Amino acid sequence: MTNRVPHDAQLTESLAWALNVSTGYIGVTMQVFDLLREQLGKTVPFANHVGVEIVEVGEGTATARLDEQPHTKNHIGSQHAGALFTLAEAASGGAMAGAFMPVLMQVRPVAAESTIRYSKIAKGPITARAKIGQQASALLQELEGQGKVRFPVEVSLADESGEEVAAMRVEWHVSKGR
Repeated sequence: MTNRVPHDAQLTESLAWALNVSTGYIGVTMQVFDLLREQLGKTVPFANHVGVEIVEVGEGTATARLDEQPHTKNHIGSQHAGALFTLAEAASGGAMAGAFMPVLMQVRPVAAESTIRYSKIAKGPITARAKIGQQASALLQELEGQGKVRFPVEVSLADESGEEVAAMRVEWHVSKGR
């Protein structure tokens, strides 16, 4: 099974135009990251169904949020572990997409492996902050040279008080070609 991102013609055209007028990250504007953020919110139907909102995408970073809702609760009234996993995976995907922005429409990203550690009962809205530990330029260079790259994205999930409730590590595999 492959994780292919469905193409949205308008997004493809907008991103292609924005990237054609830029050279790598130097010219990637916040508007382009905003377009990406909006599209990521629509790209993964399950995350959308759960209620995950991609709040911000940057170069190798992303923030996502999940409000507590009746369908995201578990048997003890806190946020369900599966909902938290979905939130963290979506944030990691945003960070991955932000890192590969200059070539995003020419690559195939797949979340290859993930681990999550739950440290506290999660109540209320939860915010996930994801970050790639390497420079995006180094990942892009490896992709160009090897045709593929594998790297981790670290995600911290926190409640409204800022206290960490879980941490996740997602290993992404990105290869050339769609």
